[in-house]
Amino acid sequence: MIIGTPKEIKNNEYRVALVPDGVKEFVKNGHEVLIEKGAGVGSGFSDEYYQKAGAHIVDTDELYKRAEMIYKVKEMLPEEFRYLREGMILFTYIHSNAFREQTDALLESKTVGIAYEDIEDKDGKFPLLKPMSEIAGKGGMIIGLQYAQKINGGNGLMLARVHGVKTPEITIIGAGVAGIGAAEIAVNLGNKVTILDIDLDKLEKAKQILPPNVELLYSNAKNLEECLVRSDVIVNCILWPKWRKDHMISKDMMKIMKQGSLILDVSCDEGGAIETCRATSHDDPIYVEEGITHYCVDNIPAAFPQTSTYSLCNATLPYALQIANKGYEKALKENKYLRKGLTCYFGELTLEETGIKQNRPYKTPEEILDI
Repeated sequence: MIIGTPKEIKNNEYRVALVPDGVKEFVKNGHEVLIEKGAGVGSGFSDEYYQKAGAHIVDTDELYKRAEMIYKVKEMLPEEFRYLREGMILFTYIHSNAFREQTDALLESKTVGIAYEDIEDKDGKFPLLKPMSEIAGKGGMIIGLQYAQKINGGNGLMLARVHGVKTPEITIIGAGVAGIGAAEIAVNLGNKVTILDIDLDKLEKAKQILPPNVELLYSNAKNLEECLVRSDVIVNCILWPKWRKDHMISKDMMKIMKQGSLILDVSCDEGGAIETCRATSHDDPIYVEEGITHYCVDNIPAAFPQTSTYSLCNATLPYALQIANKGYEKALKENKYLRKGLTCYFGELTLEETGIKQNRPYKTPEEILDI
């Protein structure tokens, strides 16, 4: 199979899907790898590194014309839609429910789209979200330190313990990978940290990992309200179901929060768990609503590309090799966990949550593949 890794064109996206060591794995398995010129520069990989690993450096047009599988990081942007074609495999973070225009283009072009974010493991977790979730949680908290500063539009509160001064309070919603990552940074700076979750097993795991002074609360209306009243920072680390119309934190609830406090929405589901959240960019990362500063950048790991590129490739490469070695149809039929990621298939939508959110007809992957 011919695998093509393009240069990401999303604003401030410095990651690349494939590292040189990953190229070697494809070549060892008898595949050809095309890398767009300059694709790895943002992550510290020159074209020469890729060539030494066995890849061919090509321009954008040649890559999309020849590649049978496009192996990338972010969703396809409108400028890239013209490269989509029937039977081409797109393996990336697709987020079809959030980008209707992209979904239209994928269906019209009859592309085979397999989304990182929907692939599951035997425990029902999302192994290709996990590495980026850790970096997003930790990175979001690190970046939050910057936007709490007065010179960057914050209220001027140092998010750290300083003797003689009241210690800041940080509430993290979600005790998953992102939440634990955010908590590790926050607690190591001496902040008072509370984690909310409805999963008692996750809270038990957090208890084993984090210091005993971290408060672990069951997430209910009373506990959430108390945290909103007293917290200086709210960090949202839960994925909100796309079909839900309600919110964990509504616009009205912000009236009880401290004026000038900070919301870091790591999950960045527009109008999701937090009603007032909308995606922002690294160029224009914050806005103020109801007196609360919101940071809702939807690609936080892109700010740390040398770390996140390696982490992402480590997670996605085994699945990419399955698709390349077996072909997409056999790989999807044989691996039910990979099959969860099938988003579209020759003009048919195969992801339920996108069908519900966008009011589109859809079929299950099993129906499409006749399993």
